[in-house]
Amino acid sequence: MVRVRDLRRLPKAHLHLHFTGSMRPATLLELADKHGVRLPDALTSGHPPKLRATDERGWFRFQRLYDIARSVIRDESDIRRLLREAAEDERAEGSGWLEIQVEPSTYARRLGGLTPTVELILDACREASAATGVGIALIIAANRTRHPLDARTLARLAAQYAGRGVVGFGLSNDERRGTAAEFERAFRIAQRAGLMAVPHAGELLGARSVREALDLLGAQRLGHGVRAVEDPALVERIASAGITLEVCPASNVALGVAAKPGDVPVRQLFEAGVPIALGADDPLLFGSRLVEQYEIARREHGLSDAELAELARASIRGSAAPDEVKKRLLAGVDAWLADEDPA
Repeated sequence: MVRVRDLRRLPKAHLHLHFTGSMRPATLLELADKHGVRLPDALTSGHPPKLRATDERGWFRFQRLYDIARSVIRDESDIRRLLREAAEDERAEGSGWLEIQVEPSTYARRLGGLTPTVELILDACREASAATGVGIALIIAANRTRHPLDARTLARLAAQYAGRGVVGFGLSNDERRGTAAEFERAFRIAQRAGLMAVPHAGELLGARSVREALDLLGAQRLGHGVRAVEDPALVERIASAGITLEVCPASNVALGVAAKPGDVPVRQLFEAGVPIALGADDPLLFGSRLVEQYEIARREHGLSDAELAELARASIRGSAAPDEVKKRLLAGVDAWLADEDPA
């Protein structure tokens, strides 16, 4: 009988998790009650909402639900609770390193401004890490739907905390809004400070958006990037450069980027030599956390335990974790794979 290794025990890094989207559904309900926020049925049914974002109307609905969920996070205790619970969930799923992405301007009004917001989040990250043993770093992200000047403000803010808990600068929201060229200066600011460039690309738009993220934003890692498969030469370039793609199978299906889990090009990218770091994106809205993404790779794409271990290694190598953390986690992956009696 073939014994199946427990994917929760596979050490890994989680590189694609959004701040609000990491929230537990029960926490959403409790914080809504605490602050008197009325939630729509789509967020209270106990099931992931039905979403589709390949057209503007669908994206608007997704963003509206996300904004409502974000509105329940209003004070310091909420921030600390969200990060503590996120770290607990990561630990339970074998993640030893988390890079969580936040757009601080969306919380700044209630928390005293941009700088106090970032300092609070960083302190909460340190607190959650100490309590759980999960290393946590912050990626500050700009919003494609806002003015590029806002992105430059956030890049300068992120630069102030480079080496002090902030490891990267991202760009999120609807890829169809705001060209990469408009955000080029913001990314130059961040990279001069030594921050990793980690924009979203190649999810709602095709290979061209990936190429622009590489050429104009200097992307060192890509959020999603799955539609690079539309251009074989681009896939070869990504593989040759060792650029990690943060592939999020469940969210790709939920938002209509892929019709079913088996259509997400995990196997195709893996066999092309592209480093893949599986991510959960927004578990609150998509209904599954990190381990389920590995389960999808095993179940839908037929990846062996040795191949799943290589995905975990790619997530660790592609992270901004300190070398000693990477070494410890990589040794854990080897031990997991060497276990011939996982039951």
